[in-house]
This record gives sequence, structure tokens and C-alpha cells, in this order.
Amino acid sequence: MTSSTQNQAILSPRERVNAALKHLEPDRIPVDFLATPEIWQRLEENLDLDRHPLANSDFFDPTWEAILGHFQVDCRVISYDQFCDPPDSVLHRGAEIDWWNALSRSTPNRMWRQQLPGGDIYDIWGHHIRIVENPTGAYEEFASWPLSAASSVADLRAHSWPEPDWWAFTALPDLIDQLDEHEQVHLRFRVGSVFEIAWQLRGMQEFLMDLAIDPAIPLYIMDRLTDIYVENTKRVLDLAGERLDMVYFYDDVATQKSLMISKDMWTRYVRPRHAKIIELAKGYGKQVMYHCDGSIFPLIPDLIDMGVDLLNPIQAEARDMDPQRLKAEFGDRLSFHGGIDIIKTLPRGSVEDVKAEVRERGRVLGENGGYILASSHHIQSDTPLENVMAMYQLDLRYQ
Repeated sequence: MTSSTQNQAILSPRERVNAALKHLEPDRIPVDFLATPEIWQRLEENLDLDRHPLANSDFFDPTWEAILGHFQVDCRVISYDQFCDPPDSVLHRGAEIDWWNALSRSTPNRMWRQQLPGGDIYDIWGHHIRIVENPTGAYEEFASWPLSAASSVADLRAHSWPEPDWWAFTALPDLIDQLDEHEQVHLRFRVGSVFEIAWQLRGMQEFLMDLAIDPAIPLYIMDRLTDIYVENTKRVLDLAGERLDMVYFYDDVATQKSLMISKDMWTRYVRPRHAKIIELAKGYGKQVMYHCDGSIFPLIPDLIDMGVDLLNPIQAEARDMDPQRLKAEFGDRLSFHGGIDIIKTLPRGSVEDVKAEVRERGRVLGENGGYILASSHHIQSDTPLENVMAMYQLDLRYQ
């Protein structure tokens, strides 16, 4: 991307992202924004934004949405967990529904949780969560594994599995109108994960041992999840029509150094379930975004073959994830989202370090389009605010 792009006609955010995904150079590099609640709250104060009171009937936080507007962010996300409407029988005794305090929130969207008087939290899948503080904020961590004691598929059937009717998507068209009345932003629907939520229900040790020794239990769990995702996504796509640009799902199957399971095991057990989600999206003519942290390199050819259009989050420090190599080997068939390091550069680098990395990612990954600039995961609570502001400096988007 060259400086001459500043002389191009100004594109709408949606046009800008779609041009990049077609491997064309837009007027400037499109950007996205994802951060922990601590960062959002500090930005509210820094930008002196008026805090809008939130009701349980709201689907997104307009104050956080104003932050996206301030940074001229091109992308917006609508997520499955904004629409949870499970039966009362799901609620634990004394629990209250909490839409706004989930520490997993990285966007303006609300997120369904039920919270017990003692502080324990459960999500729509039945994960048991507790809050663990750290020096700069806090995280949600798993307190127990709901399916850890299951010894057969029969045991799994007794779990309170969500059904597609536990989601009420009828408000989706109105939500889209509220977010983007003039169809200006690029809009994606966040589905959920298969491998990741499955092991979180079973427990990682038990889940991985099951896959290696007797995969019936993990396959049953992943199938139940996949069936829900497919039906929910179909309902969303039917309601949203042409206005929804992309389907987005996530599944961490890698560490910083390698895959978490063998590629053969991924091919047999995970790929077919991911393929169902991708095939559904493609059947509606939608592009697909996939998130996996770490060293996902060995799977990239398969992801392209399956129909993934946009890969996130590009952790450049992970093995084999050098942006220059990724662009050279896959850049004509795959677009990239992320790339700005949340481990070293953003929390520990200087403002000039951040600006240099933004320029470098744009130069390498943004050549001939194919890049949406964002952090390599949610911007974390230990990040100096001046580095966040530097990352979103508008002139850095022109190369």
C-alpha cells in the first residue's frame, strides 16, 4: 500500500474492509478493536465520554460504541451470547441474570451470565466460572468442569444441553438498524467454538485423554455444540439477509510452539465439525473468519481449502507465524486480521515501538490488500493507554 492511496476516493468502512478482503488496496488499511473491560473503561475516562445508563433490554453499550466511532473502527461484531433466552429451569437457586459485567466482554456487546449470591458464575453452556484478580485487572477462570465425571455417552445425555430455542434472535434486525442504520460498517456474526468449549466442559486433561483412547465422549460433546451453532447461525442468516457480511467462529487448537493435538487428530475430529459451520456460511454467500491463537501454521492450507477467508489473530512471535512468510505463502488466498503484539509491544513497548509495528504490519500484511489491523488478541489491562492511542493513530493507516 503506497502513500498514493490517500488520494483515492474515501470508502465507507464496509467498502474498505470488503476491498481488502478481495485483495485490493483500499483507501487506507481497515482496523478493528477488541480489548478487556479495563481498557474500555479507561478509554471512557480518557476521552471524557458521557456514560449512558444500561438496561437489560439493551443489546450493546453506546458509550463503548462511541469509542469505536472515535477511533474510526471499520468492523462491528454481533454475538450469539447477546441473544440468550434460556428457560427458568436453567437458573441456579438465587441466581440473577447479569448482562454487563462479564470480564470476557471485548466489544460493546452485552453477554449473558447468571451469577449466584456467593459470586459463582455460569454461562449458557454451564461453565462454572469464578473471578480471579491480577495486578492490573481480573479474569474469568474455570472453577470446575461440569462433565468431568462422565464415563459414557449416556452420562452426557443427562447434562442440561442448550437448545437452539434458548436463543431469541427476533430482535436482530432492529439491533442491526441501531448499530448501522446506513449500512456503513462491516458486520460479522460470532458463532462460538467447538473444540475449546468442549474441553472446557469436560476438563482439558480428560478431554485430550479421551481423544487419544476413546473419542466417543469428546465427539458427542463437539457434535452437540456444532448442531447448536449450525442451527443458530442459520436462523441469524435468515433474519439478517444481505446486511450481515461475515460469519466468525473461534477455536484455539495451538500453543505458541505447536498444535495442541496432532494434525491427524485435528483432521479426523475437529475439521469435519468446523467444515459444517463454514459450509453453512458459504451456502449463504458469506465470508468466514476464524480465530486461533498461536502456531496455527500447519493448518493454514486446510483452512483455506475449507473456505476460511480471514485468519485471526496472527501472533507473530509464535513459531512459524512470521507475517512476511504468511503473506508470501498464503497472501493471495487468505486475508489476515490482528498482528499487533499484546505480549511485548503494546504493554511494554514505547509509543514509537507501537507505531513502528503498526507501520510494519501494514507494509507487509497490507500489501495488495488482505489485512485488517488489530491487536493479536484483546488488548490487555496492563497496556498503557498512550500505546492504545498510538496504535489507532489515523495517519498510520495510510502506507
